[in-house]
Amino acid sequence: MIQIPVLCLAMLLPSVVHSAQGQYAQKLLHDLMENYTSALRPVEDTDRALNVTLQITLSQIKDMDERNQVLIAYLWIRQKWHDAYLKWNKEDYDGLEVIHIPSNLVWRPDLVLYNKADDALSGPMDTNVKLRYNGEITWDAPAITKSSCVVDVSYFPFDRQECNLTFGSWTYNGNQVDIFMGMDSGDLSDFVTNVEWECHGMPATKNVIMYGCCADPYPDITYTVLLQRRSSFYIFNLLVPCFLISFLAPLGFYLPADSGEKVSLGVTVLLALTVFQLMVAESMPPSESVPLIGKYYIATMTMVTASTSLTIFIMNIHFCGPEAKPVPRWAKVLIIDYMSKIFCVYEVGENCASPSSTKDDLNRQCSANGQAGCSREKRQVPKKPQTPTPQQHPKIKPQQHLTRAERSLFNTFPLGKYENSNGKISSGDCCKDEQKVPYSPMDKNPPCCPEDKKPLNQSPVVTFGPCVFCRHGNGIFGGDPKLVRNVEYIANCFREQRATCAKGAEWKKIAKVMDRFFMWIFFIMVFLMSILVIGKAP
Repeated sequence: MIQIPVLCLAMLLPSVVHSAQGQYAQKLLHDLMENYTSALRPVEDTDRALNVTLQITLSQIKDMDERNQVLIAYLWIRQKWHDAYLKWNKEDYDGLEVIHIPSNLVWRPDLVLYNKADDALSGPMDTNVKLRYNGEITWDAPAITKSSCVVDVSYFPFDRQECNLTFGSWTYNGNQVDIFMGMDSGDLSDFVTNVEWECHGMPATKNVIMYGCCADPYPDITYTVLLQRRSSFYIFNLLVPCFLISFLAPLGFYLPADSGEKVSLGVTVLLALTVFQLMVAESMPPSESVPLIGKYYIATMTMVTASTSLTIFIMNIHFCGPEAKPVPRWAKVLIIDYMSKIFCVYEVGENCASPSSTKDDLNRQCSANGQAGCSREKRQVPKKPQTPTPQQHPKIKPQQHLTRAERSLFNTFPLGKYENSNGKISSGDCCKDEQKVPYSPMDKNPPCCPEDKKPLNQSPVVTFGPCVFCRHGNGIFGGDPKLVRNVEYIANCFREQRATCAKGAEWKKIAKVMDRFFMWIFFIMVFLMSILVIGKAP
């Protein structure tokens, strides 16, 4: 029964003690503030400097405004100093060592942020200070600071920034208030991770500056916030789209010229890159240092502009009409013969494994130059007239050696069928040796060509050439000169159109080879530019 009052007394004792300390705290505050003023520097000797210890804790980076060059940070500022007039004997106040009082009741050092970029005169909050019996005052206050920061965007989005936070007394010089660092660097133990920036440190340095206005030294402490940008966002939203769009510029050379979309593709790519360039320019400060991604955009836009200009030039070559000049010999040798094989540009039916033969080259040359080159070849090669044998000149069916393109061109002319008692005239090209016309043994006129002086035994056949109509047409068509002239005119028109088409085909092949050449050149340029951009990143 006696233990119950003892337990009740033990439970009530802490409250009694706290109430007693509360009474002593009120008495202590009254005694301390009775003759105290917060307007004067709390030192016993005015010739001595008051030492203030400063410690900064970086809690969060709220924003980095690159365009306005402002860093917005959330800081915890701790200041410590000794007040010579706020001391007491703890034995006189029931062992009371620490009290918390409003900060506006005591003298506070006027430490401000020198490189402040805020319009409002904001500072640490008016929180309570912790006062010890030996006169030591600790003031912990949060603050949201806006400081000016010199932003270097030369390597954007792989850039690193160094922003300074300089604290110092605004009115007291170093002989009155001296500032010391609580730690060698800012405290990052409570730093909240930022989605855009990584903080790699916050070293602190003390500086003593002599201003021109005053002869006394002014100390300050500068905290340097080391920031590195997280570039993943900008890589996937700015670099990768630009990289993919830039690869469309070389593909414009692979697009067929007849599609009519080569120039449109280049202009569309150029407009897309312009939009991305404007997005980057809006977020960057207007300075002389061009960001790395901006240089990449400018280089890519220059490349696209050059590719579009070359596309217009190549299309002009592709659509050369009948009035165009013949392809120069150097262009035939360099572009058609060599570069076409290097870049695998072949006609239908050709490939890398089966190059064109000499006979095909001769046929293409005849097609390109009409009959002049072919006639010269025939005049130079045979020296003695020879009688063709059936093995050398076998009879063929009409249109046996005509290609699809030649047949379609030939069908555009109203060539009829001219028959004799022995057969029909083939409707093929008169320059070819394989195509024959019938020759009657009753005719007295000899054949015009040297090869065909002797007729065959049973059904004599002579070569169908220009000489048949120009000299001995009467021996074949019964002496109708008007019919001979009409057939000759049709054949000449056919030869001219074939030569014109062959000349246009050569220009088209040159344009195609140039397209392939510039396509690979621009692909290499895009790849090298991308490697250089990534290689310059710090």
